Amino acid sequence: MFRVRQLVPVFALFIVLVVTFWVYRPGLTGGFLFDDYPNLKELGTYGGVRDFETFKNFVFNGIASPLGRPLALSSFLIDDNNWPSQGQWFKPTNVKIHLLCGLALCWATLNLLRIFKRPEEDAIWIALLSSAIWLLHPYMVSTTLYIVQRMAQLAALFVFAGLAGYFHGRLLLINARIKEGYIWMSVSLGLASFLALLCKENGVLLPMLVLAIEYCFPNGVVKLNRWWAAVFLWLPSIVVICLLAKKIDFSPDAWPNRPFTQPERLLTEPRIIWEYLYHLYIPQIESRGLFQDGYNFSRSFLNPISTIFAIIALGILILVAWLVRARFPLFSIAIFFYLVGHLLESTVIALELYFEHRNYMTSAFLFLPIATILVDSKIKYSVWISIVGAVLLIAALSFLTWKRAQLWSNTTRLEIYWAASTPESPRAQNKIAAFMLEQGRVEESIKFIEDAAARLSDSSLLSVNELLIKIYTKVATEEDFKLAAHRISVQPFDAQAVVGLRSIVDKTVLSDSNDKYKRYTLNLLNEVESCESYVKFYQFNKLIPYLKAQTFLALGEYDSAYDQYSKAMDMYKDTDSALSMVAEMANAERPVEAAMLFKQAEVILKNQPDKTLRRSRALYNFEFKRIEAMLIENLAAIGIKWTNGAELPKDGKINNDQHTYSSQK
Repeated sequence: MFRVRQLVPVFALFIVLVVTFWVYRPGLTGGFLFDDYPNLKELGTYGGVRDFETFKNFVFNGIASPLGRPLALSSFLIDDNNWPSQGQWFKPTNVKIHLLCGLALCWATLNLLRIFKRPEEDAIWIALLSSAIWLLHPYMVSTTLYIVQRMAQLAALFVFAGLAGYFHGRLLLINARIKEGYIWMSVSLGLASFLALLCKENGVLLPMLVLAIEYCFPNGVVKLNRWWAAVFLWLPSIVVICLLAKKIDFSPDAWPNRPFTQPERLLTEPRIIWEYLYHLYIPQIESRGLFQDGYNFSRSFLNPISTIFAIIALGILILVAWLVRARFPLFSIAIFFYLVGHLLESTVIALELYFEHRNYMTSAFLFLPIATILVDSKIKYSVWISIVGAVLLIAALSFLTWKRAQLWSNTTRLEIYWAASTPESPRAQNKIAAFMLEQGRVEESIKFIEDAAARLSDSSLLSVNELLIKIYTKVATEEDFKLAAHRISVQPFDAQAVVGLRSIVDKTVLSDSNDKYKRYTLNLLNEVESCESYVKFYQFNKLIPYLKAQTFLALGEYDSAYDQYSKAMDMYKDTDSALSMVAEMANAERPVEAAMLFKQAEVILKNQPDKTLRRSRALYNFEFKRIEAMLIENLAAIGIKWTNGAELPKDGKINNDQHTYSSQK
């Protein structure tokens, strides 16, 4: 009988995992979203990840952060090694990682409760219920079914595992097994922090999260060795604080790529924290979604008025958690862990304001007080009240998550749902207009984006995409190009608008409009090139000559195209970019200009550090020899003998039936 009773929690945990996978199943058919594309498209850049060279190119060249998140990127190879791919191939792995996170969290919570000397049976059920609430909470759907957020999942997995191992070591200390305890704690913190950091940067917070929890331990718990704590807890935490302090910059031009300043972000985040907490404690089927670019940020303590109330309320919450930490330590742990977990993504770094996935790791212990109250109610009231309360809560969360997963099963429907619920978001309005266009509702699409651009007059994204839609539908006039240029010149920078400019060039280069759209596009690029809000960005400045080069090439103005390609190469200083420009010129059947650009590319390769190369230098050398042989062959076909560029034309013109080469620099 005793053994059967011991197996009940194991069976209950198994049921929770099965139910979690089941409620997520509808969402497994969904596709890719937003950041999935730029982070995963590199799978196919070199014909797929098929050997160590292409593996290295994909895994160690991530764009999500300065560290690149190589461990998280390598995990995507479990599901596919090429691009384009299918979203439904990746999502089951995300759900399985979610289940592993729940198991690690359950283990960590159980060990934590043992430190507080909770009765073993109660500790097991509290840990199980707390982790079940976290696993089945609908707020976690936007992390689990958003493929690229596997990075956040894996970071959380290693943090939870690190906490579990640390707490196990803490228990060994309590039982006077000092050496074993410190080995467990040292390895758990060091290894988990390192692995989490390779997945996402907030993994570096693990030592500080441990400090927040240690602060709430009762006085009877064995104190840590001060030198060990200094090395493994305080030193890493101080380093993080110092790195964040270096990011403090209240100057108005510190973040030219954001519509808000650093002080405005700091004023806004308390409001957002309370909104997160509202959704975590009052769960809903769906909330704001991913269209957050229109979030109404705080411009001062009183604008909006909710800013000051949010800041005061957050201060009171911290004060209460501090005052009651001896009497209600689990409540204090939940609050301190949550707020410390937001230090990187919700303070002084120039990230977007609001994203639900920032709560995936930070909410780990938020439901611990609720689970404790439910389990303890069996003593104060009745076992059945405790059981029925827990079952009803789990059932309600399962239903909400299941419904939310259903919404995530159709990516287009999901994006339209988000867009309709966020009229203040330029990206959302652009999405609706694009959807109308895809359905063939051309006039309605144009009218909608014109109205949106007029209503959200600060959005250069809408200005660019209004023009783009008109180009696609072949109704754009010269006045439309001029209007777009004028609007962009007075609007704030928007990286999405830059993507739109690139799309305009891609479309006009291929258009059959007798070159007029190409001319209009050149004029647009010339005007935008000098826009005050855009010229501050090096990425934009180097893109413009490349876009102009493509347009000149399409117009047959090869000298100008060569000059712009050469300028772009000098600014990019990247071998892969340089080779793509050589290829574009060669594909336009301009072997002389291509050969001259090729010589410039050779210099770029020679000067580019190995650590910034996407492939090995040996592979580049092989590729350059192959391209050089092709260029020599193409030049020979028009009567030019070329060996290492010795006989490329330096002045005059080389004429033949198909080509006229002007003098070059």
